Formats: sequence, C-alpha cells, structure tokens
Amino acid sequence: MKLLGRILLAFSAIVLAIGAWIHTAGFDRMSTGVAKSDLNPFLSKGFKVLWLQDSTIAIVLSIVFAFVAIRPAAASQPLIFLLALVPVITATLTYYFIGNFFGGHIFLVAGIAAILGAVLYPATKRL
Repeated sequence: MKLLGRILLAFSAIVLAIGAWIHTAGFDRMSTGVAKSDLNPFLSKGFKVLWLQDSTIAIVLSIVFAFVAIRPAAASQPLIFLLALVPVITATLTYYFIGNFFGGHIFLVAGIAAILGAVLYPATKRL
C-alpha cells in the first residue's frame, strides 16, 4: 500500500503538470478573445491574472505532490489531504459555473488521485 499511495501522488502530479501546460498554452488565445470583448479594462486584466493564477496553482501542487511522492517524510497525511482538496474544489467550481468542461475533469482526476494517495500514504517518521 505504501507504493500505491506514492504512485497515486505521482500520477496526480503528472496530471496537474499536463493540465497547467495546456491551460498556460491557451493564454494567448484567451487574451485575444478578451481584447476583442467589451470587458472593462480592470475586469480584462483580472481575468488574465486569474487565468495564470490557475496555471500557477496547478504547477505548484504538481511540484509538491511529486516531491512528496519521492520523499514521503516531507509532508504529513493531513497536509496532503488538505492540498488535494484544492483541485477537487476547483473542479467543483468549474462544473458549477462552466458545466461539463475538460479542465474540470483534469482537476477532478488529479484531486481524487491525490486524496486516495493521502489515504494510502505511508506512515513514516518525520525528519
């Protein structure tokens, strides 16, 4: 079970990294669409910030989950569980406001894998 928990955390890290890459790659296209819209400049800039913030959160969580998969003593089980809630809640908000959307699926899969990884997390002594 120790190995399976680590594999699930690594899987979550990979899914989040791929999701962050896809999301960041769409920034120029989104920026073009926003520039053509009649959005207030403040909202336009805020939308860009939120777009990149989403990518940043995904890549940071990816790095954390990968690090913990490699070095299980680096984090506690409750901390991993709390961090895993971020993509699950993001997916929930995506489904609520956008509907059935690929980005929500990516976050949901990554979050569930991380939660299962936390449940199966090896009990190790802290350094």
